[in-house]
Amino acid sequence: KPRARHRSAEIPRSAAMPAPAARALAAAVLLAVASICAEAVWLDMPQTGTKCVSEEIQANVVVLADYALMYESHPSSHPTLAVKVTSPYGYTLHESGNATVGQFAFTTSEAGNFLACFWIDSAEKGSGISVNLDWKTGIATKDWDAVAKKEKIEGVELELRKLEVAVESIHQNMVYLKTREAEMREVSEKTNARVAWFSILSLGVCMVVSVLQLWHLQGYFRKKKLI
Repeated sequence: KPRARHRSAEIPRSAAMPAPAARALAAAVLLAVASICAEAVWLDMPQTGTKCVSEEIQANVVVLADYALMYESHPSSHPTLAVKVTSPYGYTLHESGNATVGQFAFTTSEAGNFLACFWIDSAEKGSGISVNLDWKTGIATKDWDAVAKKEKIEGVELELRKLEVAVESIHQNMVYLKTREAEMREVSEKTNARVAWFSILSLGVCMVVSVLQLWHLQGYFRKKKLI
């Protein structure tokens, strides 16, 4: 059999993306993705009660969070914090008590709202207590220095690797949102269908009741010889 000949074309230097441009593009995409995948929040803690933070996350996503207790310094006040993180199905993913700082990390096994709850568990409540929570998901949890050492890449190659991961993360988010939109549309269509059937049933019941009332009144008037 004759062998097929493959031609290779060289990309001219003028058409290739310059290194600074590649780095700037990768930085812009990473910044956009990181702003979505990472957030830091402050929670003003009540002396009694619980404060919770929830986030909707898709399946197979790495979650990493650091938390720290902040309060007005006082010689006799040393409050501590209790933390509990649960999955959408109610499973406990992290639980800690008598803490001032801490961290939790896990990989989601199902999609849904993941809940992190904080409360003061010490007898010394203090005042002006707040919790700083740095919550990261997906690409924001990656240690790029470790990736560069492991894969032995640097410079433009590392920036392009970051860009590739960022684009993949955006694609996965878009697919997840599309799936959620389809599920919500299906639920909406089912609800609309049930409302329509209920309206038809209600109209039918009203018509039957009206006919029965008319029949009863006709019988009553005939009995009284009014008609």
